[in-house]
Amino acid sequence: MPLIDATTRGVHVIAVTPFAGDGALDLDSLDRVTDLYLGAGAEGLTILGMMGEAPKLTQAESRAVAARVIARAGGRPVVVGVSAPGLAAIGELTRAVMDLGAAGVMVAPPAGLRTDESILGYYALVAETAGAGVPLVVQDFPLASGVQISPATFGRIVAGVPQVVMLKHEDWPGLAKITAIRAAEAAGQRRVSILCGNGGLFLPEEMARGADGAMTGFAFPEMMVGVVAAAAAGDMDRAQDLFDAYLPLVRYEQQPGIGLAARKHALWRRGAIASPAQRRPGQVLDAAGAAEVDRLIARQERRLRALGQG
Repeated sequence: MPLIDATTRGVHVIAVTPFAGDGALDLDSLDRVTDLYLGAGAEGLTILGMMGEAPKLTQAESRAVAARVIARAGGRPVVVGVSAPGLAAIGELTRAVMDLGAAGVMVAPPAGLRTDESILGYYALVAETAGAGVPLVVQDFPLASGVQISPATFGRIVAGVPQVVMLKHEDWPGLAKITAIRAAEAAGQRRVSILCGNGGLFLPEEMARGADGAMTGFAFPEMMVGVVAAAAAGDMDRAQDLFDAYLPLVRYEQQPGIGLAARKHALWRRGAIASPAQRRPGQVLDAAGAAEVDRLIARQERRLRALGQG
């Protein structure tokens, strides 16, 4: 399995974790949804992220999910989220998934880091815990973690922790951060890959600012693949037109609390997962919410036909 590095580009979908109605892992649905993501043109996958309900899984279940997806991916890179309150758990899961063939691991800073020195020190400890040669992704999602990583602090992480090869950019507002990091690189800072999150909500603008692609979830990953490809080809009008066709559903998925329920409903509707269930505690859409998502998908299909995509 190839490892991620500073040149990694494209769409690396944050995968959902399918569950049966009783809360059990649904590995058959995991196969199908993996096929959907890769069949849509994703260059790779990221599993056990926040929208993959990682904190609800046991360590054994996390290893089982990683083994299944890595095997199903057929050589395409799979990054595994290993964030945990303690370094021991991070180290245990990292060793397990790298042995299975993972392409790298993603770690978010724990809540409570308030100074630049503590953030830098934390990622140095993560690299030491992960072990030499394990590529690291810094998950920068201050809306969830409460930890603010400035461009200057990220530059210090890049300089001090060579295993950091990628930023999962989810700051919001954060477009200026991409510009600042790329400017620092032009001035001599080591280059890293920047893949962006937030459900793709700002993907055209992020690509225009210098991002390398997306590392996020959406029930229609072909949108992200198309937007990234058009932007990489310099056709920003095409990228924006394609993005606009999907925007109402992207927006709906960004609702706190029910966004994952909307995403799972759409994936269930597409036949990729057998049930939209989340593991408790979790939500499912009520009848009105399900009807709203269905209406948005129908409207999306009409707009895509108008673009010659249907």
